[in-house]
Amino acid sequence: MITIRRARPADSAGIGAVHVASWRSTYAGVLPEPVLTGLSAPRQAGYYDRVIRSGGVVHVAVASGSDVGPEGNVRVVGFVTARRRRAALADGEVETLYVLDDFRERGLGRQLMRAAAAHLAAKSCTSLFVWVLSDNPARWFYTRMGGKHAADGTIDVGGTQVAQTAYRWEPIDALVD
Repeated sequence: MITIRRARPADSAGIGAVHVASWRSTYAGVLPEPVLTGLSAPRQAGYYDRVIRSGGVVHVAVASGSDVGPEGNVRVVGFVTARRRRAALADGEVETLYVLDDFRERGLGRQLMRAAAAHLAAKSCTSLFVWVLSDNPARWFYTRMGGKHAADGTIDVGGTQVAQTAYRWEPIDALVD
């Protein structure tokens, strides 16, 4: 069984592990290898722990029972972070959205996006955007979710300029069930 819920500090280690695993699988050949090998799940966990404890918007996809395996432990298998942001593109931003490879194609990304959008809509956000690396092989996900191309730019990742694309939803209600 997989549940989408607000993250708790105890989820930080799992979120950090998902972040690192997702970057290494998604961005191999896209980002410099030293960036990917230099990722640290404990360092990412510390970052997300601070975000959660400070009231940041983090939702997790948590697997339990047979979805985890015979041991039946609870495991974070995906997450999304979002925040209110006054920007030219929109007043809400999805900062990160990652799902482990083994749990993709189950609708978890869609559920996580909707959870983030619902939270931001409740905080009076009327629009939402996300920046995605232009060479991200899962970029199609955002257009299938109804995101409209909003901007192009670059971001420095490990000393390399990497192309990125912004997608926008307005009204934000288009993402909320």
